[in-house]
Amino acid sequence: MIRYYQVGAEGGEAFETSESAVVPILQWLEFGVFAGILVGFVYAIVEFIFEKFQLNKLATGLVLLEKSLIYLLMLILSTNYIVGLIEQQIDRNLPNEQGWWKENKVFWLVVGYFIVCSLIFSFLKIAKEKFGKGVLFNQLIGKYKKPREEERIFMFLDLKGSTTIAEQLGHYKYSELIQECFYDLNRVITNYSAEIYQYVGDEAVISWTFKKGIKNNNCVELFFKFQDRLLKKQKAYLKHFGLQPKFKAGLHGGKLIVTEVGTLKKEIAFHGDVINTSARIQGECNKYNESLLISEELLDKLNLQKFKIRSIGNIPLKGKEEEVRLFSINKE
Repeated sequence: MIRYYQVGAEGGEAFETSESAVVPILQWLEFGVFAGILVGFVYAIVEFIFEKFQLNKLATGLVLLEKSLIYLLMLILSTNYIVGLIEQQIDRNLPNEQGWWKENKVFWLVVGYFIVCSLIFSFLKIAKEKFGKGVLFNQLIGKYKKPREEERIFMFLDLKGSTTIAEQLGHYKYSELIQECFYDLNRVITNYSAEIYQYVGDEAVISWTFKKGIKNNNCVELFFKFQDRLLKKQKAYLKHFGLQPKFKAGLHGGKLIVTEVGTLKKEIAFHGDVINTSARIQGECNKYNESLLISEELLDKLNLQKFKIRSIGNIPLKGKEEEVRLFSINKE
């Protein structure tokens, strides 16, 4: 479309007056779709490679510079290929000599278009990483301007023996350990429809809508998948930190209030007994030497036939008048 409508281009006005111009414009659209798929595919490959090899851990400015150079090279190669196809199709001489793109206005117009689109996509990606999936959209439509009641599942995930590990490693090395663990958590979390609510020190608070949390036992499967990933990287953890990190977690679900709070640093906040109970349940893991504890109320909603379930009993939790029946979950 940009090539067809460019100012001063041959045939640019024909589209408005000639019916025969329908065929050429369809050809341009065909090439536009082809070009979009080609560029989009390469764009996705670049993003995948940066994610796969953890290159996004580099400084943001350096990552943007590297990606920009790759995208520019990609545009030069792809436009050279596409221009050749167009030239054959419409039987018209187009600029294709070596270095033609350096002074070609259409090429740099395409580059400008690509930069604008990249900035938009980058903004959406950063917003998703910063606020979590769906949070930006909910803030834009004002979904939580007024408190709303929702049914959700919460998991409080905490590093075992964190105090001892911090003393052993020192605060800098310990911070690197937590960073690496949470990076591994992020690699698996999207596969189980989960959302990160907060990071608090060495603790991560994970949330699901009730429907997504119980579907395929997502709220339980995530914990063991995270454990498997840590074990898979055991050699790397032992080499860099001299230990194998292990986590404990508490699971509970129910109704609570969701609302938007703050003006300078807005966030979606959850208020209710569900969060407090989930945190207290996780706090009982050390006492009973278990890695994953769950309330009976949530356990009844799940189908955990392939797991080993053991009753802990009715446990008094701090801040709650009634005792809560807890169960441990382990792999068979």
